[in-house]
Amino acid sequence: ELRHRASPWQRNLGYPLAMLGLLALTGISVLIVCFHVLELLLDDAAMPRGIQDASLGQVSFSIFGSFGAALQVVLIFYLMLSSVVGFYSSPLFTRLLPERQDTPLTKIIGNCVSLLVLSSALPVFSRTLGITRFDLLGDFGRFNWLGNFYIVFLYNMGFAGLTTLCLVKRVSWAVQAELIRAFGED
Repeated sequence: ELRHRASPWQRNLGYPLAMLGLLALTGISVLIVCFHVLELLLDDAAMPRGIQDASLGQVSFSIFGSFGAALQVVLIFYLMLSSVVGFYSSPLFTRLLPERQDTPLTKIIGNCVSLLVLSSALPVFSRTLGITRFDLLGDFGRFNWLGNFYIVFLYNMGFAGLTTLCLVKRVSWAVQAELIRAFGED
């Protein structure tokens, strides 16, 4: 119903650009994680430990300078939004979605707790994946398990593998559905 009410500009330009943007952000995040996996295999310094004696503004947190820092910020926001969408899309938590003007207080509290847990896990998530090295003033790099190579390696490999699988599955199903629709088969 929303697709039919959308303007032709939105249908023909907006939706494809949004899809390409999501594909690009997903691909860039998988590439960064794959490079981080290679760094983990080659250098022990790639482990997501805390940064010692690195003052803000004196050390660049990205090899690409300002562009890389801006890309990191965009990827962190993308990971935040995708984790919230993924959380509310999971079958276990779909009942937690708030309803307009009909949300009980317990459901509001559950949403607040869920969003608090997701936002608290985001700095550790982005550091473990190698997307950023910034500590976010919380010193999240001091967790003991962040020094364990096997946990960090398997976490990165799991993210890269599952994200790639989801991306291929989504894109291939969409292309398959469009081809079936184009050839007029049911």
